[in-house]
Amino acid sequence: MAASIASATNLTVLLVGNGGREHALAWKLAQSPRVARILAVPGNGGTASCHKVENVPSSVATAEDFGSLVALAQRERVSLVVPGPEAPLVDGIEAYFRAVGIPCFGPSKEAAILEASKTYSKDFMQRYNIPTAAYRNFSDYAAACAYIEKLVPATRTTDEKAPAIVIKATGIAAGKGVILPFTRAEALAALKSIMVDHEFGAEAGAEVVIEEFLDGDELSILTFCDGYTFKSLPMAQDHKRIFDGDLGPNTGGMGCYAPTNLATPELIARIDREVLAPTLEGMRKDWRPFRGLLFTGLMIAPDGSPRTLEYNVRFGDPETQTVLPLLSADTDLAEIMLACTSGCLDAVDIKIENKFSATVVVASGGYPGSYAKGTPMTVQEPASGSGITIFHAGTKLDTATGVLQTSGGRVIAPNATADTLEAAVAKAYAEGIPLVQFSNMHYRKDIAHRAFRKTTSAAAAGVASLSYAEAGVSIEAGNALVERIKKAVASTAIPGADAEIGGFGGEVDLSKANLPAASGKLPILVGAIDGVGTKLKIALALKKHDTVGIDLVAMNVNDLVVQGARPLMFLDYIGCSKLIGDVAAAFVEGVAAGCRESGCALVGGETAEMPGMYQDEEYDAAGAAIGVMQADERLPRMSAMVPGDILLGLASSGVHSNGFSLVRRIVDRAGLSYTDKAPWLVGSSTTVGESLLTPTRIYVRSVLSIVPYVKGLAHITGGGLTENVPRMLPPHLAASIDVKAWPVPPVFTWLRQQGRVAPAEMGRTFNNGIGMVIAVGAAEVANVMSILQNAGETVYQIGQLVERESEGCVLQNLDSWARSILI
Repeated sequence: MAASIASATNLTVLLVGNGGREHALAWKLAQSPRVARILAVPGNGGTASCHKVENVPSSVATAEDFGSLVALAQRERVSLVVPGPEAPLVDGIEAYFRAVGIPCFGPSKEAAILEASKTYSKDFMQRYNIPTAAYRNFSDYAAACAYIEKLVPATRTTDEKAPAIVIKATGIAAGKGVILPFTRAEALAALKSIMVDHEFGAEAGAEVVIEEFLDGDELSILTFCDGYTFKSLPMAQDHKRIFDGDLGPNTGGMGCYAPTNLATPELIARIDREVLAPTLEGMRKDWRPFRGLLFTGLMIAPDGSPRTLEYNVRFGDPETQTVLPLLSADTDLAEIMLACTSGCLDAVDIKIENKFSATVVVASGGYPGSYAKGTPMTVQEPASGSGITIFHAGTKLDTATGVLQTSGGRVIAPNATADTLEAAVAKAYAEGIPLVQFSNMHYRKDIAHRAFRKTTSAAAAGVASLSYAEAGVSIEAGNALVERIKKAVASTAIPGADAEIGGFGGEVDLSKANLPAASGKLPILVGAIDGVGTKLKIALALKKHDTVGIDLVAMNVNDLVVQGARPLMFLDYIGCSKLIGDVAAAFVEGVAAGCRESGCALVGGETAEMPGMYQDEEYDAAGAAIGVMQADERLPRMSAMVPGDILLGLASSGVHSNGFSLVRRIVDRAGLSYTDKAPWLVGSSTTVGESLLTPTRIYVRSVLSIVPYVKGLAHITGGGLTENVPRMLPPHLAASIDVKAWPVPPVFTWLRQQGRVAPAEMGRTFNNGIGMVIAVGAAEVANVMSILQNAGETVYQIGQLVERESEGCVLQNLDSWARSILI
């Protein structure tokens, strides 16, 4: 995020809303050391006594009058606006504050359509292949009735185990616009109440969604989003029905617990992959980027597959009261929200306590039907350190008498945290509920009952014993891979190393490795270790894995050669959840090709199959290279360097293997897929992915031939020119590099233009066409250039060494990059 936002303190926050969700938000925001004041409009009886919070009277501003809120925010120098309920977001509150330059944590009106229109959200899920229930949308009442009569048999009774269908009002309905009828009569009555009687309002009832009923466990997941990055809070399970046993009419929510025992790492990864990632990508493709808090309602089928029930564009209630207490004390909610508004969510940490949380909502008698308001109530403060927090919802403080009163259906909610779910639930009931007293209060006695369902033990059920293969690890697949790659590995043999695999380790006999004698002195061993990074994501997208194997070798051996070392041996590592022979074999064949090119033997490796660690076919890779050098060949020779020494640059083959997190984001922002033609290669049929997968150039053979004549070498990897060139220099010297001295490949110009990347940032992120920089005395320049050109390298004279004043690498004429345009 921008420096001014990242370092901001003494913030004033404007919080819009008056429910339990808003009290929980105020409670957590008040813990931020950045936050000095919180203005709640209108707030409730809980926020009235909350640390740092002031309830704003309706005479000053109201939640419905956005003009009054903007005026209040400007007058009080508000730094962050947090709308709690869905209504202001759906009505476009974010644009009002965007217009005056005040960050607003919440989606635009265009993005809030995910909740504003269930017909849009269902069509959106279908369009982007997000798993959901089968459905149809209806704006014609008669057609909807005819569909129900066709779908639901007249003979169906209320004795059925599950509802016949699900009927949803398309617009916002305070969490109550979903009806689950069991019979045809109930379904038709529900349809009439929505579309004719407008029980949830004319706008909400203008259309309905009729969808199949999904069986399983319902979960909620709250996800912070900045349009690209997303980070989720622990999965929670709400209790919608008013009575124990999940009976009675739907409510806004009568209780909640988190995390749910269904939220295995595998399920979380699957939801990220199948639901959340395509949702954010789809919103960008619809030109409605989502920034704020995305609430996703999910049904987990008995087979473990998730299907999406709904989206909300704000914190859930009572999920918020349940998951916020699980955030660590040093997790700053204000910082997270500002990061989301600034597109910098990946810059903040969200830490979750290793605890469980349970919330029990206390409602007014009669809710969700008619209920009394203004009932006097007493609420005692929980003991300090008890792990209990009381969140107010439908309460207000009578300003004349100072008496706390009920003002809504869902009145208040004790929350408890503990080391186990059983302890948290017990504490909420035994210690939290007694702190609240008012006439005719109602609450469920079975919150988290689904988590405590008894399960039959595997032994009692006669379940077969498990094997390593049934746990997801295939020893046979590993053995088959070894046999498949033996030929490729053997092709890398060098004198002293037979490059055979299958043993416990690899070896190189230095006495047979054709090492030059150096007065009887033993050579120095040099090691390097590196990976390929997120370039692997592109390899996965294109199902092309050989070139990234070459990358792995290149990143390591290029790091060796800059020290004057000759690579002798290489070892690789692949980590995956499921070993796929074709993928692993292609990758290792690429590694073997890189080893042959650099003259080292592939003497061993490890393939770790770890179910649940990665998603689907994803894998990660690392490698280590070992080389040797004689002491008199060690680079850099810093003591020999002087001002006026010349800097030569060797052309890169492309982006190489660094900066791909930024590359992928720019490609995504440009709306390109990896199978589209590369726009930077005019007139070529090469795709985006094929161009980006061009392997890192290996400089070993050419550079080893010039080691006796040069003073230093720098491999341009992560950190670009700016960070890597100084690594070969003594403290008193700096590199002065003229970026006009070589033609920048068009891929870098395209990345800079599309990503609006500042030239200085390009210099510290990418190689920009120079993969290796050489420091050489002026007298040796012609000789070194001739040797390199004869070895097939493209060489540029790019600068010289100067006395250091501040930075170790100064890029001259950076403005030429800013002026360059891709034609």
